Amino acid sequence: MSQSVERALGILPLLARGPAGLGTVAEELGVHKSTALRLLRTLHEHGFVYRQPDGRYRLGAQLFALAAEAVENLDVREIAHPHLVELNRATGHTVHLALHQDDEVVYIDKVDSRYPVRMYSRIGKPVPLTVAAVAKLLLADLPEPERLALAHRVEYPRYTARSTPDADAFLRELDLVRAQGWATDLGGHEESINCLGAPVRGPDGRVAAALSVSAPNVVVSAEGLLELLPRVLRTADTITREYSGSAPGLPPSSAPKDGTP
Repeated sequence: MSQSVERALGILPLLARGPAGLGTVAEELGVHKSTALRLLRTLHEHGFVYRQPDGRYRLGAQLFALAAEAVENLDVREIAHPHLVELNRATGHTVHLALHQDDEVVYIDKVDSRYPVRMYSRIGKPVPLTVAAVAKLLLADLPEPERLALAHRVEYPRYTARSTPDADAFLRELDLVRAQGWATDLGGHEESINCLGAPVRGPDGRVAAALSVSAPNVVVSAEGLLELLPRVLRTADTITREYSGSAPGLPPSSAPKDGTP
């Protein structure tokens, strides 16, 4: 039985590459045509494959319906929360998780610092789009036309001397974030607060959420916070694997190979 299941599952990635005839399926599986036909008929009966008028088989509508339902019911916050708690436990700093909604990036989870100095951020509160690390991660992954339009649509408040001044600077920052796979806010929103973020990708490989570690200068310097980059990236990668269901083919993390925790 397990061999039959394994063979049936082997048909799906083959058909994902395009329609295939019975002979091609049998050859790919290394079985007789009669065996391949039984497997295809079973998958066809359940809607996982469809037999075209030309006799070739392709993936069926039921497979797409199940995939869409599964993606719709994924709760990134529920999956991420225990990992955010562990990152907070390991670092002691405030940890956030954020999503992009329309022209806003909103915190959907937060684990407070164990230090007396706390951040005023709260769940459900929009973040400053042009400076926050989580916002840069989410917006950098937008298709280029959307990225350009948004960059020229939003305002650029000067929270501090380090705030992003204009659309051109913002687009350069987003290009850097896309290239390196992580983002920072080093005093861009509040001079005394630094933030380091990493992306969480969904089943389609796109950035679905962003997590960050934030801390005031009185607790840790910007340089000290950046030393946590490998750990932050590992946490984001772990959430990505759980959220996407293993996430094969995703680009590797940009963590430095220096053995830093």
